[in-house]
Amino acid sequence: MNYESLALFKLYLITAPILFVIGIYAIMITRNIISVIIGLEIMTKGVTILLAAAGFFNGRPQMVEPLIITMIVVEVVILMISAGYIINIAKKHNSLSVENIKNIKG
Repeated sequence: MNYESLALFKLYLITAPILFVIGIYAIMITRNIISVIIGLEIMTKGVTILLAAAGFFNGRPQMVEPLIITMIVVEVVILMISAGYIINIAKKHNSLSVENIKNIKG
């Protein structure tokens, strides 16, 4: 491994936890449902970067690629399902507050 690839790997190892912490912060602080979903997306992007860096560091990125693709597909499915819930909550309560989720009965 040359110096440039090692520097890039260190950058990935720094960026991934920062993205994860930003996502956790966005989920815990906000009271808006859309901001919570964006925080979740930021967290999963941090995990994806960490997986890609791990595959690159091991010298076998082809082993990690199917896992990353599966993770992206699951992330999109979760986003679409949550978008449906957000639309229904917004129509029913005329607000995107997280407090409205507590009032859902079903």
